[in-house]
Amino acid sequence: MSELRHPIGTFDVLAPDSRRWEALLAVFARVVEGAGYGLVITPTFEDLQVFQRVGASTDIVRKEMYDFEDKGGRRVALRPEVTASVVRAFIQHRPTTPWKAWYAGSNFRYESPQAGRYREFHQVGIEVFGAADADLDVEVMALGWEFYRALGLRRVELMVNSLGDATCRPPYRALLIEYLEARSGDLCDEHRDRFRENPLRVLDCKRPTCKAVAADAPKQVEHLCDACGAHFARATGGLDALGIPWTLATNLVRGLDYYTRTTFEYAGLALDSAQNAVGGGGRYDALVEEMGGPSTPGIGFALGVERILMACDAEGTLAAPDAAVDVFVVDFAGGDAARDLTAQLRAAGVRADRSFDGRSAKAQFKVADRSGARLALVVGPDDAAAGTVMIRPLTGDRTQWATPRDQVVAEVARLLGS
Repeated sequence: MSELRHPIGTFDVLAPDSRRWEALLAVFARVVEGAGYGLVITPTFEDLQVFQRVGASTDIVRKEMYDFEDKGGRRVALRPEVTASVVRAFIQHRPTTPWKAWYAGSNFRYESPQAGRYREFHQVGIEVFGAADADLDVEVMALGWEFYRALGLRRVELMVNSLGDATCRPPYRALLIEYLEARSGDLCDEHRDRFRENPLRVLDCKRPTCKAVAADAPKQVEHLCDACGAHFARATGGLDALGIPWTLATNLVRGLDYYTRTTFEYAGLALDSAQNAVGGGGRYDALVEEMGGPSTPGIGFALGVERILMACDAEGTLAAPDAAVDVFVVDFAGGDAARDLTAQLRAAGVRADRSFDGRSAKAQFKVADRSGARLALVVGPDDAAAGTVMIRPLTGDRTQWATPRDQVVAEVARLLGS
């Protein structure tokens, strides 16, 4: 029988590496909850229509989505992105606006696995519904920037564009199609026959032929209506006021169709340029209504956990926390002390571990050293009879001393606190 392995395009994360994931999530929660965002948890799969409504013409929906018929005959899909699920939840539950939400979870896309790109991948992100103010655009972009800085990342670039709205995008779209008609022979095979369906996808194409055509294409930011122009000026001016550097990226359109006005992306400059996007997002003022809800403006971003960790590796930041426990109990007097002491230490907020199966004192000390704990509590037959516990530091001077059993938890707390 062949060995069972994780599916292609997925991976396992074990300790101590998983502690980096915990640390990343803790930093993200601290940053966004400090701005009033609350955690939202949505299903990993949804009715297929939830995602078809947000990007039926995109490769994400057309080619990469895991969709299937469940045992009840319903067409469902594993979510390829979280925004659509959060919009569905907003429409269903109608929370008071402005509603600020953050999330963390898995997404699924059937694509060729490569460095930083998997079939199951993880994101953290935020969404805000109910405010069209350009200052909210500034807040959202600034929170992403603050998160990267809190992780220790310094080589991150914020790229910003505007995609206009229902007033100025249709005439721009017509202008872009006219331009692409004249250059259609130079487009890649995929877009040569499909650019009329969604011309913005050409601007997002990474193939050299399309990139060459896109370089001279008309720019939406140069054809904004007065309202969109004022919105963009307020948003970018806000970034300037906060001292957040940004770059105008006129061909930035992102991978989904629902974006309007402000669109942005974060690039990890320490990564290979072909795979350096570490997150992005934008405004989607028509999406809630398009999905059957009331007219409600929205904005958000999604940040890729795997790519962020790659950027942290490249910049030498966010190392795994040193130890999972603070204290290791070594008990070769029957195990009662290990059982009771670890429970009492944990109840006092001290991270504690022990060995099992009656291992020898030597074997237990080996495990204690590997645990990374700062202290060992040692109980042998003589200690048990005397009602004492030996406290032994596991780093530096390892001189040990006896402490009465009923005082040891308080003494450990004092030592760790110091």
